[in-house]
Amino acid sequence: MKTAAFLGLGAMGGPMAAALARRAADTGGRVLVWNRHADRAQAHAAEHGTQAASLPDVGEAEVIFTCLPTSADVNEVMEQLEPHLRPGAVWVDCTSGHPDAARAQRARLLERGVKFLDAPVSGGVSGAKTGTLTVMLGGPADEVEAVRGALAFAGRAVHVGDTGAGFAVKAVNNALLAVNLWAAGEGLAALARSGVELGAALDVINASSGRSNATEHLIPDRVLTRAFPPTFGLGLLAKDTGIALDVVDNVRGSAPVLAQVAALCRAAAQMIGPDEDHSAMLKLIEQMNGQEIR
Repeated sequence: MKTAAFLGLGAMGGPMAAALARRAADTGGRVLVWNRHADRAQAHAAEHGTQAASLPDVGEAEVIFTCLPTSADVNEVMEQLEPHLRPGAVWVDCTSGHPDAARAQRARLLERGVKFLDAPVSGGVSGAKTGTLTVMLGGPADEVEAVRGALAFAGRAVHVGDTGAGFAVKAVNNALLAVNLWAAGEGLAALARSGVELGAALDVINASSGRSNATEHLIPDRVLTRAFPPTFGLGLLAKDTGIALDVVDNVRGSAPVLAQVAALCRAAAQMIGPDEDHSAMLKLIEQMNGQEIR
């Protein structure tokens, strides 16, 4: 790969593109970057040695990565970029998108001789910065293997199935995040109202069967400290839990717990704010119980 492009330089995309740039520096390649706000692309170029580019220029790339808020955002960019794409290129979408959109996007790009893989990531901003993200890849096995070496931001890349499977796994993963976070918040709010010291309670929970990433990291680091650092927005979590329910509906499954937590995520996004960190959904539990979790 001589030329890669990265579109979307948000909290995750910025460090992911930087990881590509570090790899390119070792291999003699180059990385083009684009963002809706051009000044962000220029700042990225100045800091990381990438090249700020227009969308027509991005069409020169052999591999195009996108990391945007929604599949609708990807469609918008795809429509503008489509006339400039080179046949034989690969579009790798790291957005937490919708499986149905992935299948439509792949069909659309194949008409122009461009391949499409859905490749959402997990591991947070810290994983993006260290190049240790887990990537969930959906698409034909041979195409996944061909692009694997270009995933400079990945610590682990797993082929989970055909087109759309990556987005489906990501949505269910984030729905489970929401379930664990909400359930832990409910339990801790009750313990706080009972006079239990929550740090001690978490010490016990995290050495026992009730532990999760929420109890080990999110709640101690973000909720008890009242920091709520804005990394992954509550509105995006609500979007992902909604996609997970679409996955359930598409197979005529039954997931009452996921459905309930998805509704609570939507309520929290509306009442607490969609741009608040996803850990701030526990503020809604605090309001319901008249008790801070701290």
